[in-house]
Parts: sequence; structure tokens; C-alpha cells
Amino acid sequence: MEIKRNATRPVSIGDIIVGDFNPIAVQSMTATKTQDIDATVAQAEAYRGAGAGVVRIAVDSPKDAAALAEIRSQTKANLAVDLQENFRLAEAVAPYVDKIRYNPGHLYHHQRSKPWQDKVRFIIDQALEHDCAIRIGVNCGSVDPDKKERYDPSDSITPMLESALEHCDFVDSLGFTRYVVSLKDSDPQKVIEVNTKFAERRPDVPLHLGVTEAGMPPEGVIKTRIAFEQLIGRGIGDTVRVSLTLPNDRKPEEIDAGRQIVDDIYAGRVRTVVKLNDKALNIISCPSCSRVENEAFIDLAQQVKQMTEYAKDYDITIAVMGCRVNGPGETDDADLGLWCGPAKVNLKRGPEPLGAFGYDEILPRLQKELDALITVKTAKV
Repeated sequence: MEIKRNATRPVSIGDIIVGDFNPIAVQSMTATKTQDIDATVAQAEAYRGAGAGVVRIAVDSPKDAAALAEIRSQTKANLAVDLQENFRLAEAVAPYVDKIRYNPGHLYHHQRSKPWQDKVRFIIDQALEHDCAIRIGVNCGSVDPDKKERYDPSDSITPMLESALEHCDFVDSLGFTRYVVSLKDSDPQKVIEVNTKFAERRPDVPLHLGVTEAGMPPEGVIKTRIAFEQLIGRGIGDTVRVSLTLPNDRKPEEIDAGRQIVDDIYAGRVRTVVKLNDKALNIISCPSCSRVENEAFIDLAQQVKQMTEYAKDYDITIAVMGCRVNGPGETDDADLGLWCGPAKVNLKRGPEPLGAFGYDEILPRLQKELDALITVKTAKV
């Protein structure tokens, strides 16, 4: 299949270069606890062995940052660090990684009186000092609140796009161009739309593609394939990740899936040219990562999938999230949302909290809410 790639600029990340017509790099994120150095190193090396161009690690505390230094000494993987709420940790991690990822929507949680521009400038200064690339990572469930307030709640695309473009312009103004951008949503059609619009506005910036919270295989792979086939087929995309809910010992399957999709696209083996059935049950679940507060989350996601099989023909979305970092915000748009803490699972109906329930209590309560939704939808027919 002849694909005319977008002429994005080159961005070096460790020993690879993305953009500028270089091969599309496949990456993933460790699901081990970062402070468990042996397990994290083993998983990073497993990803590298499977062909990962970049391995991302979450760092949420000074103890995580200290562990990262030892992890760096034991793996040859190109490492990216995932900063969520604490931008100050960039100083502690930059010496040990090849790329820093920050989320514009999460810059507001620490030092709230400080302008976001000062926070980004701090991150860029660390990247310059320690030879790091940057990813500006915009997610549907954690969009810059200032941008979100300006647009109709039904428009989730424009706030993401405007946030990404604003940050690109600011980082450019600092004289820093060694960055990539990601714009992710759990809906593959929105991923296609927002990335296409961004590529039209900033064709020079390399894009990292992914469907966030794609869920469990095979559905999660299918959702991702839909987005990748449309975007990569148009020449959009320089790195990719397939975000699947999997136990730790199966996480390298994300790399295998990503490589297979990219290979299929270039070989002309396009499989999903039609949209997903938008009148069917949709279960989204986040990829298991080091922020998961109870590993029972992975089993729960599978149990939810099995329990809800009887509702497969209803236009209902159920979200199952594994931690408090993304769970509260990224379940808001689902009809029913679960986000998992250490001992309790928080249940929501849209943005409305319904309470916290034990892992052994949540399925019956979820089923009760699901049955109520089905009754309402049936009555409207």
C-alpha cells in the first residue's frame, strides 16, 4: 500500500528518531510498581525485546524518581517518564530518561497560583539541560479546564485541539522543537477527527497515536485498528501505542498488536473500514499501569465484560478505570463508570457519584444500575 507520510520534523528519543519519514515506533507503558525495580526492569526489557521503540514509566513521587535512577542503569530501553500532576518531578527524572510526557490538563493540580506557562517553561528547561524530548499529551478526560469551559459540553474535540495548539505555540516560543504531540480519546472516531485536524494545522509536528482506554482484547485491538488504519493510511502518525487492559505477564502483547496493525496497513491488509456499531454496548477500560491501586481491577474489567453480555445490543457505555488519577474525570462521559481504589470501587452514573462499594459488592450494584438504564431506553423505543 502506497502511503504518503506527513513530512514532520525529526525528534530524537534515545537511539531512535521519530518523524521525518522514519519508521513508525511502537511503544508501551510499564504496569509494574515503579518502586519495584526488578519487576519494572524486567518488563521494560520484555517490551524492548518485543520491539518497543520507547518504554514509558509513571513517576508520581520522589520515591518513584529515586527508583527510576536505578531502573535506568539496568535497562537499555529508551525511557519516557509520565508526569501527571506534579510537574516539579521533571527536575528529578530528567537525568535518567529520554523523553518527558506532560499533560496540559494536569498542570493545574500543584501550585495553582502559578501560570501554566511557568510550569511548562520549567519542564522545558529540564529537557534542555538533560537532553530529553517532550511529549505534549492531551487526553479527552483531563482537558485543560479553561479550554473546556469555553465550548459546548457536547464538543470534546475543540478543547483538546486548542489546548494542543496553544502548548505547541508556547513551546515553540521557547525555542524548543524537540517534541511530539498526542491527542487521545476512547472513541476511535474522535481520535481520527482530532488528529486529522491537528495535522492540518501543524503538519510539522510528529504525532503519537492511540485510543486511550481501548479496553480488553479483541475489542480493544479492533477499536485501535479503526483509528490507526484511517490515520496512518492518510500519512498521519509517527509513533503508536495499543492501550489494552491486560495482566502484567501479557503486557508485551500491546507491542505485538501495534506492530501487527502497522505492518498490516503498509501491506494493504486493511480490515476495519467501517465504523464500530454505535448501537451496541461499549465497554472502555484503561490499560493496566503502575498507578492501578488494586490489581483486582484487571479481573473486575473482565467480569464486567462477562456480566454485561446480556446488554450487548443496547447503546450504553460502561467505563472501568484503575486509579484515582484518571478515573474520576475519564468516567464522566460514560453512562456508568467505575473507578477502582485500594479497597473500594467508586460507581458513577455519568458525572454523578453513586457511592463506593467493595470489590465483592460492585457487580450486583452495577447490574442494578444497568437494568435501570435498559428499562429507560426500552421505554423510549
